[in-house]
Order: sequence, then C-alpha cells, then structure tokens
Amino acid sequence: MTARSAEVAGLAGLLADRTRAAFCLALLDGRAWTATELAKHAKVAPSTTSEHLDRLIGGGLLVERRQGRHRYVQLAGSPAAELVETLASYVGPVPEPTGTLKAVTARAALARGRTCYDHLAGRLGVAIADGMTSAGLLDQSAGFALTDEGLSWLTGTLGADRTALRSHRRPIARACLDWTERRSHLAGLAGAQICLIFQEKSWVRRIGSDRAVRLTPAGETALRDLFDIDPTALALT
Repeated sequence: MTARSAEVAGLAGLLADRTRAAFCLALLDGRAWTATELAKHAKVAPSTTSEHLDRLIGGGLLVERRQGRHRYVQLAGSPAAELVETLASYVGPVPEPTGTLKAVTARAALARGRTCYDHLAGRLGVAIADGMTSAGLLDQSAGFALTDEGLSWLTGTLGADRTALRSHRRPIARACLDWTERRSHLAGLAGAQICLIFQEKSWVRRIGSDRAVRLTPAGETALRDLFDIDPTALALT
C-alpha cells in the first residue's frame, strides 16, 4: 500500500460514518456551528459529537474556532466543501419517506433554493447559471468560464469586489453539480460573489436555521432585471 492510497482511504473513512457525514452536510451552509448544535442536528450525544469532530478536524475536513468557552467548527475552506457537495451529487437524490408536512416542506425549500457553502444552489442556482449563459455572460461549452462580458458585468453591473476575484487558489467560475437538479450551478469566486451580493442586498433570506433560502420581492425583481428570469414560471417563489 502506497502512502497516497493510505491517505485516500483515511479521507474516505472520515465520511464513511453517518454522523460525520451529517455534520459535514450541515456545515455546507458556510456558517460555523457549535458542537451542541451539530449534536442536536444529528441526534447524537455530546460526548459522541466531540469524538467525531476531533477526527474531522484531525483529518483536515473541518477547522476549529474558539470564542470564550464556546467551540465552533466549520468546513476547512472551499476544497472541503466541494468534496462534500460532489459526493452528495454523485449519490443523487435519495428517496425519503413522506414524513411530516414540516419535513416535506423543508425538502421542497432546499430544492427550490439553498446555499452550497458560499454559492447559490437548487433551482435558483441553476436558473442563475442558465440566465447568465443565455445573456452571454457565462460559457458552459467546456466547463464553466466567465466571458469577458461576464467579468465586466460581474464587477460593473453587479458590483462584485474586484480584489476578491483575484484569488490564485480558486477558479473564478466552476461548475458544481446540483444534487437536487442534476444539473450544474455556478461555484468558484464568481458564484461566491453573486451569493454574497444577493444576501447583502436582501434579495434572498435564509429560511430558519437550514441552508434553504427564499427570494424576497426585491430578489424577484432582480432576477427579472438581471437574468430575464420569471421566478413564478420556475416555481422559485
């Protein structure tokens, strides 16, 4: 066994546990969670939670932050988030029991629009990528790439931070396979900036404590004006 194969097996082993996988999927919302919040989410004991978190941190998938007596954890950056989302996309939608009305409503909200670490996903995310493509701002012919017009639009019309788009560690545009839509939405630095602007302008708002987001009336107007998207036709509202 080579060192590389051992590392790959070790990484796979970190997610080969339902509790640890549940933690990582929850952390795709991009926020830092406390151990208590994750324990409640996964319905496990606090002592068990600490053990699992220590393994995920030691394996490099999560990072820890302490503030006073509180311990917060979050995904260790976009590569870790992309790994988790890619695995979720590979598995695809999993049939679930009908459950309660609340559970059904929550699943529908996630499919309609959600955050995927630091970018928008679900029907909303895919619609934005399609709208940008139709407008000549995004090229989907060989992966995702912003056109020259797209870059000008992003930093001009939308007002994205030029400095934030100069990272050498992340691509400006990247296709991220959406696990509910089975099509790609926009990730990378451009996707992160669009998501940030949508939140700053209150075009989307979180629904409860989950990753789901909903369009505000101002967001519906922005979709029409910026991307020529009718939110009602795509059942985004």
